[in-house]
Amino acid sequence: MPDAQHLVVTTTTDSADHARHLATTAIARRLAACAQIDGPVTTVYRWRGQVETATEWRVLYKTTAARYPQLEAHLRAEHGYDTPEIIATPVTAGSAEYLRWLTEETGA
Repeated sequence: MPDAQHLVVTTTTDSADHARHLATTAIARRLAACAQIDGPVTTVYRWRGQVETATEWRVLYKTTAARYPQLEAHLRAEHGYDTPEIIATPVTAGSAEYLRWLTEETGA
């Protein structure tokens, strides 16, 4: 059964410290219930007509669809990139207990 009420939101940034800042501030503001940081990862992308390679850290947020607009606004305000990656993927299934916890932790 699809669950469009919950999302995994992905962003990347240029340092472990900035990834921790983005994660910690989002959790403190209850914009997500959990944030996981991986990295470093190598990213290859086209930017301004050139192929670029960068070392980045990925942050995955677990949140609700209701909190997504505030999380996106937070990432835009706190991020250092001109065009930050902000991608939301719907959760299509999950443990009822986990999803209940996620909803409770992102409540206002």
